[in-house]
Amino acid sequence: MSLQSGLDALKQKRYQEAVELLEQFCRDCVERDSSDYLSAQMWLIKAYQATGEIEKAKMLCQKLIMSENPQARSWAQKASQSLGQTPSNTNQKAGRAATTGMKLAMGGVGGSLALASGVTMTLLFGMVFALGLSLVFILGSDNPQQGLAIAIGITLVFNIAAFFLSPFLMDLTQSWLYQTRWVELAEVESLSPETAKVIRQVCEHKKLKTPRLGIINDQNPTAFTYGSLPNSARLVVSQGLFTYLDDDEIATVYAHELGHIVHWDFAVMTVASTLVQISYLIYSTAIRLGRGGDRKIKDAMQTAALVAYVFYLIGTYLLLYLSRTREYFADHFAAESTGNPNGLSRALVKIAYGILEEGSRTQEPSRLIEGTRALGIYDHKAAASTGTAYRLASDPQKVGRVFLWDMFNPWGWWMELNSTHPLTGKRVRALSTYAEQLGLPTEFDMGRVIKEGKTLSKSRLYSNFFLDVVLYGAETICFLIGLVMGVILWSSSPNTGLAFGAPLIGLGMGIIVKALVMFPDYKQAAETDILTLMSDPYASPLRGQPAKLKGQLIGRGDAGYKFGSDLKIQDRSGMLYLRYASRFGPIGNFLFGMKRVKSLIGEQVGAVGWFRRGIAPWMDLIQLQSENGTIVNSYHRFWSFILGGGSIILGVVLIMFLSS
Repeated sequence: MSLQSGLDALKQKRYQEAVELLEQFCRDCVERDSSDYLSAQMWLIKAYQATGEIEKAKMLCQKLIMSENPQARSWAQKASQSLGQTPSNTNQKAGRAATTGMKLAMGGVGGSLALASGVTMTLLFGMVFALGLSLVFILGSDNPQQGLAIAIGITLVFNIAAFFLSPFLMDLTQSWLYQTRWVELAEVESLSPETAKVIRQVCEHKKLKTPRLGIINDQNPTAFTYGSLPNSARLVVSQGLFTYLDDDEIATVYAHELGHIVHWDFAVMTVASTLVQISYLIYSTAIRLGRGGDRKIKDAMQTAALVAYVFYLIGTYLLLYLSRTREYFADHFAAESTGNPNGLSRALVKIAYGILEEGSRTQEPSRLIEGTRALGIYDHKAAASTGTAYRLASDPQKVGRVFLWDMFNPWGWWMELNSTHPLTGKRVRALSTYAEQLGLPTEFDMGRVIKEGKTLSKSRLYSNFFLDVVLYGAETICFLIGLVMGVILWSSSPNTGLAFGAPLIGLGMGIIVKALVMFPDYKQAAETDILTLMSDPYASPLRGQPAKLKGQLIGRGDAGYKFGSDLKIQDRSGMLYLRYASRFGPIGNFLFGMKRVKSLIGEQVGAVGWFRRGIAPWMDLIQLQSENGTIVNSYHRFWSFILGGGSIILGVVLIMFLSS
């Protein structure tokens, strides 16, 4: 795709075509500092203006203002004046409080941070201590008192060392992986004046030293905090935060991160994460020590390994619960300290939009977003639905509707158990209650969303959910039913094949039944768009919804995997991941990713598949067909029917063979 073709389309006033050509050129351009790339960005701003996509033009203009090229920077500064401050949607921003610091009731949102932190840390310390003590005794200490002292010493030394050394190890990691640049408050103030004001205000009021401030040169918007003590905390953001968010919204993000510092969240999470890892370390060590040797020690080690792994699982879910709780309290702190809960609501949605936009401009997912998922202000896996809705922000209700799934679908609650962050809809809902307490209109009219949610069919939501949970274990359930029936029939028959064949028949039937629900008939799949699919409050991660999409393949969907077989498709309403499955299994996936995917990127395609929604939405691909006639078939159902049918046939053969 040439730059000239995009410029020609723009000059001939074929503005929509110009946008597509210039966006494609920017995605394909390898040298992001080249004059051609910068020229394409400048012309793209003009194309966005011509098509009325002012918000995109403003964001791209802000990005060029940060450029190291002085000509591009100067041009962008002049262009920004002509863009003005009017966002692309026709609705005005919801307002903010005239004063800050007003106490806001949480109304039970997020639970108790002190209780969550205390219980989690106490249980984790107790787990690690008990495991360390058991290992010392198992290894055969002749002196129980000495063993107790050693166990206490190991636990304390390891955790104290982890507490104080982990920030410095993080500093090294940040510098190596992301080239974090440490800056003074004055530089942050030049980028966002209100942010500097909030930092000074919070630090003065809470008697804190200004955190060490870092900026990562990455356009994916994110922010995170880490450290050991409040007065030695690090607060790091990406350059994308200044590109995609307005000044008041950036300030609320910094206030959110300052909330983590004030609440000691970063320190608690640092230690808690370490303790969970110690449990896993003890598990893996006990497994190794339990191989061979004295039978008594071997049995003891296996028991210790089992207990350690159970503690590791419990600790992991305690850590996830604590992580979600601290996000609610940091949001609450930001709302109180800035008087602008609506600003943080907008920030969360715009961060999702920024992650989605940056993902559409590169063929590989961001290493920064992947690597800081647990630390960041936003779980990037939840960005697709919210970011897609914001693309069509001329009507904020389109943003609000994608939150229906977060708040009312029982799968949302189930999936959230495995997430480091609360679902976006729940966070925006909590922020809306703070706005109401301040007497402000809410950003996305969550009251109307809640009202619509109450009209949803509860029987459909919950009956589908409980049935799907059962279907998730269909193979195991049917295997056990087959086993029981086989044993019963065997007890009244001399055919031993019943005891072996019936469970296999049950297993095969379970696999096939599950496959029929996951992969229903797709021949009547309706043509739709990505936003419509994401706005479905009844969507399930198991029950596939047949759909047809038309769009452009813009990159791989596998994070950091050069030969990944999954793809990203983008239409006018958003972006969605397509999961590919070869009929030859993992080897076929690898070969497809290595040989075919690169040639498909950039193609306009029609895609047929089964849409699913979890924390992140995706589509299991059935077929891709491009304009030049290229057809790609995907075989998600293939192996299910092969394995299910094979298991049934094997079971029947065993029954017949052993009966003779």
